[in-house]
Amino acid sequence: MRIGTHAVKGSGGIPLARKMCYAVGGVPHQITTVAIGVSLQIFLLDVVQMEAAYVSMILFVSRAWDAVTDPLVGYLVSCSKWTPIGKLTPWLVLSTPFGVLSYLLLWFEPHGSMSQTLSVLWFLTAACLFETLMSCYNVPYLSLNMFLGGDKRDRDSATAYRMSAEMLAMLLASIIQGQVVSVYNTEKQEACQQLDQAHETPQSTPSPQTASLQETQKAFLTSALVMGALFFLCSLVLFLGVKEQQAPLCSGDKVRPSYLTSLKMLICHVPYQRLVLGFVFSALAFQMSWSNFALFCSHAAGLGAEFQYLLLALLASASVAVPLWQAVLLRIGKKATVFIGLSLFIPAVIIVACVPSNLPVFMTMCILMGFSVATVFLLPWSMLPDVVDDFAARHPSYKDLEPLFFSCYAFCVKLVGGLSVGISTMILQFVGYRAGACNHGDGVVTALIVLFSPVPIALLLIGMVFFSYYPINERQCLQLQEQLTTIQ
Repeated sequence: MRIGTHAVKGSGGIPLARKMCYAVGGVPHQITTVAIGVSLQIFLLDVVQMEAAYVSMILFVSRAWDAVTDPLVGYLVSCSKWTPIGKLTPWLVLSTPFGVLSYLLLWFEPHGSMSQTLSVLWFLTAACLFETLMSCYNVPYLSLNMFLGGDKRDRDSATAYRMSAEMLAMLLASIIQGQVVSVYNTEKQEACQQLDQAHETPQSTPSPQTASLQETQKAFLTSALVMGALFFLCSLVLFLGVKEQQAPLCSGDKVRPSYLTSLKMLICHVPYQRLVLGFVFSALAFQMSWSNFALFCSHAAGLGAEFQYLLLALLASASVAVPLWQAVLLRIGKKATVFIGLSLFIPAVIIVACVPSNLPVFMTMCILMGFSVATVFLLPWSMLPDVVDDFAARHPSYKDLEPLFFSCYAFCVKLVGGLSVGISTMILQFVGYRAGACNHGDGVVTALIVLFSPVPIALLLIGMVFFSYYPINERQCLQLQEQLTTIQ
């Protein structure tokens, strides 16, 4: 018996093996996101030796392009026909090999004398191509949560498994990227020491243009090969271990609104508005700190050599926190859990900004930040299926819009990621950050501190205000399940 999106009570839950295989499918997106978020800025600035303004443009345009393609892919997925392997699965299968190839191209610097204009075009094209293919993978993958079978609690459990796997994937990616950054810091330090022996170091001294950081370039390419292999293997596990379940509500007569009409319906749905706005500002807060974490450790805290250990502490605590927050939300509800978890981030970044060079304090606060990061990873994605159920109960004649809900949500993730990196790089360019510089002035250090602490705190508070107006509670979720059962 096939179990639908809103399975009736007693129809059986989601098997543990299916949950675990589904969770593994989230690994490719997270490991590539970590690699790009942590290292691409450094790679383009100091390895490719591209000007900060061009780097900002590449990062922002690629993320903005990715954000625009997400809703379009979501609508195309929702319009897809059912096949023998499902409706979403063909998108996953076809996008995987091309996604792996485009990711490798993103970290490959063409040999020979390439002008800066061609170099910018190369990396911009590679970034946009990769982000487009990741949309074709990630949107149907996220939507698959609604087609695993089981009821609301089963879906929440599957989401918790996915988030645990994604946090472990981020931990693994941080280990790999930490080794790359370690190679970069070592080679950069040696280049700067050679420069110091020849000249007296002024306030902001660029390293020699002949210092090509060849070992760092090899490390970046090696890590890309490892990430690509993991991408392919995890996609294979997802395809072999998860059989897409056709929902009863997908059958029969259906109304298929146009793309613009569908977007308008989603935007006008009040619970979706509040959840998305709260998620956008909260995610932007975390992304702003995340995108500047490596530079903050190297230039503001003077702990570049310990960067990988700080990142490991943050992600390890986040991995542990996901199942703990899942247990908490079952007791006190999702909305209350969101407020508790997000609040932990504020004192952590304040203390780090006040005493950035104190390694034990920094390490402790990274652990606290990890618990808060787990909240913004788990809770909004756990709340989204409740919003989809609410929409289905209010508009029973409109079917198959689940991919559009998830794709617009993913759109917000990509948009805030592009905004955070683009804004950060532009500000660093404005205050005098110079690619390849061994030392930086006080303006750069102050900017990194502001981008790491005060700005994210302000954004997080705005997000918590929107979450306070989120209208769906646990009792309403149960009522929605009963209402959807009667619709079937």
